[in-house]
Amino acid sequence: MHRRLFIPLVAAALGVAAPANAQMIPWSQYGSVTQRLGDTEIQIRYRRPVARGRELFGGIVNWGEPWTPGADSATTVRFSTDVIVDGTPLPAGTYSIWMIPDPESWTVIFSNAWEVYHQPYPSGEDALRLHLAPESGQHMETLTFHFPRVDGPLATLAFQWGTTMIRIPIEIPVGD
Repeated sequence: MHRRLFIPLVAAALGVAAPANAQMIPWSQYGSVTQRLGDTEIQIRYRRPVARGRELFGGIVNWGEPWTPGADSATTVRFSTDVIVDGTPLPAGTYSIWMIPDPESWTVIFSNAWEVYHQPYPSGEDALRLHLAPESGQHMETLTFHFPRVDGPLATLAFQWGTTMIRIPIEIPVGD
């Protein structure tokens, strides 16, 4: 009998757990993205679920209901300085990101409650709400955040999963 087979068999017979060859790998991997914009650091931390052929919006993510884009813990964003998001000032700090998907217009929410699980939505904690039109793009199998534009004091933070993309304009205040 081969030694690799013998040791687990003896361990099982004695009631001893055999050592695991690999740790359990989570389905939704941890991800983060950091971007400098002038003196401002923007950092997003999230879990990255995979589409796996499922219907995403209107399927596993319900239309019209708050959802944090990610899995497990709520997705967070940290701004090291004050920023302007889609024309509205947002103070420096850490926020959880929530979205309410709709076929025509998505609500994007920055919540003051950031150390939370991915459900339920922490109502009454909103720091900022935006209404942005979804765009259709190339299929992205794994949920992602990225910065497709960084130009001087302006940047675009993009959320993308499946063929749906939401672009969030961010700028840093500049002196007169």
